[in-house]
Amino acid sequence: MLFRRKKRLSAVMRVRYAVWPARSFRRSARYMLLRLVRIDASAHSIAAGCAVGVFAVFTPFLGLQMTIGAVLALALRGSILASAVGSFAGNPLTYPLIWISTFTVGSVLLGSSASAEISTLSDGAEALGRSIREASPDGVASAIHGLWPILKPMALGSLPLGGLSALVTYYFVRQLASAPKRVRALAAAATRADAAHR
Repeated sequence: MLFRRKKRLSAVMRVRYAVWPARSFRRSARYMLLRLVRIDASAHSIAAGCAVGVFAVFTPFLGLQMTIGAVLALALRGSILASAVGSFAGNPLTYPLIWISTFTVGSVLLGSSASAEISTLSDGAEALGRSIREASPDGVASAIHGLWPILKPMALGSLPLGGLSALVTYYFVRQLASAPKRVRALAAAATRADAAHR
C-alpha cells in the first residue's frame, strides 16, 4: 500500500512521535514560519490570522479551536490558513501548561481557589465522549454541566492569557510578513541549503 511503513512502529514509538516530532521542533517551527510567509495575503491578514489561531488554542474547547480561529479570522479580516497554522501552537507539550495556567488565572479572577479533582475531570470527559458517540444532546448538555466548574475558570482565564499571546504573535508575525520578498526568498533558500547539508 502507498505510504505504508516497511516496518510497523511499536506502541512506544507511536507515543514518542505524537509527543516529540521525528525531525525536531526547530525544523517543525521553521517549516511553519515558511508556510506563514508564503501565504498570498497582506501582512495584517497573515498576522491577524496567526494571532487568532494562537488565541483559540488557549480556549478549553478542544475540537472547536480551529473553527473558533477561522471564525475570528473572518471577523478580523485575517487569513483562515494562517489561523490554522497558528493553531499548531497547541500540542501535547504546551497544552498541560496552557490548561493549568488558564485554570489558575480564571480561578483568581473568579475569586475562588484553584482546585480541580482529576476524577471529576476524567468522569466528565468520559460522560461527554459517551454522549457524543450515542448522539445524545441531553447527555452532552448534562456532561458539559458537570464539567462547567472546570471549564468556566479555564474559559475566563483564556481571555487575558490568550489575548496577550495573540498580541505578541501578531507583532512577531507582522514583522516577519512585512519583510521584503527578497529577504524572505533568501531565508527560504538558506533553509533549503541547510536541509540539503543534513
